[in-house]
Amino acid sequence: MQKTRLGVNTFIVTISLATFLGFCGTALAQSAKTQGLITGRSGDTMTIQTPDASSVVVVLTDSTRVAQVVGAFKARRKDMSMAALIPGLQVKVEGSYNPQNQLVAESVTFKGNDLEDAAKIQAGLAPAKEQIQQSEQELAEQKAALARQQQEMQEQQQQMKEAQDKIDANKAAIEAANKRFGQLDDYNIMDEVTVYFGNGKVKVDPKYTPQLLELAKKAETINGYVIQVKGYASSVGSASLNQKLSDDRAANVTNILIQQGHVPLTRMLAPGAMGESNQVGNDKTAEGQAQNRRVVVRVLQSKGIAGT
Repeated sequence: MQKTRLGVNTFIVTISLATFLGFCGTALAQSAKTQGLITGRSGDTMTIQTPDASSVVVVLTDSTRVAQVVGAFKARRKDMSMAALIPGLQVKVEGSYNPQNQLVAESVTFKGNDLEDAAKIQAGLAPAKEQIQQSEQELAEQKAALARQQQEMQEQQQQMKEAQDKIDANKAAIEAANKRFGQLDDYNIMDEVTVYFGNGKVKVDPKYTPQLLELAKKAETINGYVIQVKGYASSVGSASLNQKLSDDRAANVTNILIQQGHVPLTRMLAPGAMGESNQVGNDKTAEGQAQNRRVVVRVLQSKGIAGT
């Protein structure tokens, strides 16, 4: 009788252990790590291009931890907002795949200098863009020189071939940059609000709060929306001070959208501090300066989602 009971107990333990090991094996099989470049961001999902040129769709949740690796030996982590996850940023992702073969992120990490480079690109300060523009100017001068050398047909043909090769290379570089950095041309502007500020001021005038809350409410009805916030300053004063003013203005508007408009962090693009760039008014007049002290808020929808 005791042997029979012992055999039954042994069988139950064996089955339980096998079930437990099978469960652990499944969990381990689903866990995954990847790294690469963020090439697109749409709400709570982003696309990463890995070193082998494949694309991975990453799903962000409220429990996803975003951290910046800091310190001389990259040993410490600083918690960051999901708004920091912008196109052009190199990241490492840990998580598990869902049934749709999407990587649900448990943690996303990146280096500080990578975030700085990506932010500069978002603000239109990328050195690569300036180099492309300079190359295009050089190509135009080369084509003008070729036109003056028509009598030397053979030399002209060779120069035109070289110039065409450079044009093709620059077109490819521009197309790659547009894909990598998610230019505004990839989106439809569904709604827009402009908030103006006094000279040297960063606090949002309460009269703009209803407009911002209405924009946030309208955004909820748009499939796959994201909200872009860009701060600007007039060119009066030092460039460094104006850069900080534009940063603080964008941050304060973003806080209203998140705290009062209840916009999820996964729907917010990183606020852009544009400084003195993109002046819309004449800074030599008081009226023009007032027009330049602004924050522009836009509700964007990916043209891929909209089908346009």
